[in-house]
Amino acid sequence: MFFALGFGAGALRADLSVPDALAKSLSLYLMVAIGLKGGAALAMPGAAEGLWAALAVGIALSFLLPLPAFLLLRLGSKLDRETAAAVSGHYGSVSVVTFAAASGTLVTLGVAPEGFMPAVLAVMETPAILTAILLARLGGPADAPRLNPRKLAREGLLNGAGVLLMGSFLIGHLAGEPGRRQLAPFTEALFPGALCLFLLEMGMMAMRQLRASGRGLPLTLIGFGLLMPLIGGAAGLFAGGLIGLSPGGVALMAVLAGSASYIAVPAAMRLALPRADAGIYVTLSVAISFPFNILVGIPLWMRLAGVAG
Repeated sequence: MFFALGFGAGALRADLSVPDALAKSLSLYLMVAIGLKGGAALAMPGAAEGLWAALAVGIALSFLLPLPAFLLLRLGSKLDRETAAAVSGHYGSVSVVTFAAASGTLVTLGVAPEGFMPAVLAVMETPAILTAILLARLGGPADAPRLNPRKLAREGLLNGAGVLLMGSFLIGHLAGEPGRRQLAPFTEALFPGALCLFLLEMGMMAMRQLRASGRGLPLTLIGFGLLMPLIGGAAGLFAGGLIGLSPGGVALMAVLAGSASYIAVPAAMRLALPRADAGIYVTLSVAISFPFNILVGIPLWMRLAGVAG
């Protein structure tokens, strides 16, 4: 509802805004809270059971999901190869805020997913970037700009969001249950309110992006932005059930596989594929797929996973 409020306020051009500093602080808070809670949950006896299978599935989904995305774009749109590859990379990677919204929903429902799911979130950010680059380079133009592997590796592996998320996860794991209890007022009590404010900002941001460049999107690309989350979510739902995750874990795996990155991948694509159209891949991930996942995807995957009737 707060996302819808922000989206509606943006559509009506209301005099409402969230200061940039606050939006960045809320983003940092959400990643720290998710990491700390996940690490502390993993420290519980027996909580690591199924961890390696989930990490392997997450990495495989991130590597493979850009392939059907690229095929759909090349067959159903007029995008050039580099832009199609860049868009595909976004749909193999993940959205931290979509994961946060799904986690908050599970808390509201009293459903506890596996504690290692934030680690799955972290490992799913980068593999899709590599697939996107391969798709663009294989069969691409001979005069493509030369890739700087060092800069790309730094952007993909050492982006601030990933470092903070994984670092907080490790700290939560080392601190264990005593650390969780000590930080509960910060990581648990404040989480729903912070998420509401951040989703308010995301609603306004989605409308701003849609207003800036979304009006020129052809219907085929809008259809792709709505269809690809369903394809990815269905793959995550099947894979999560296959490795025996709990209903909450299956729902989160589907949410991750159905989400689209708008932080790590755009930065990497600007370095790796500078000729790709950033206006298209940012608009699709932020203004089309993100609202769809928040309003439709999360309740859909939770219902299909058996979390909510």
